[in-house]
Amino acid sequence: MLELVTMNAEIFSEQIMPEPVCEDPEDDKFIACALVSGCKVIVSGDKHLLKVSGFGGIKVLRPRAFIDQYLSGRG
Repeated sequence: MLELVTMNAEIFSEQIMPEPVCEDPEDDKFIACALVSGCKVIVSGDKHLLKVSGFGGIKVLRPRAFIDQYLSGRG
């Protein structure tokens, strides 16, 4: 898995959300990164991120849901 990530990773400049999105402000960095990179899915079990799923067109999925939707051929 680590090899897959490192071979396909891209680096983006840090972005700060102009307004808070998550109940936990520490989680906003993940939403900001997804927005600047054009990412459409964040895989996380974090309850604050899960609550803002759909913000900016970004889905937040638990790992099992991600596997079921994207890796098992049903996505």
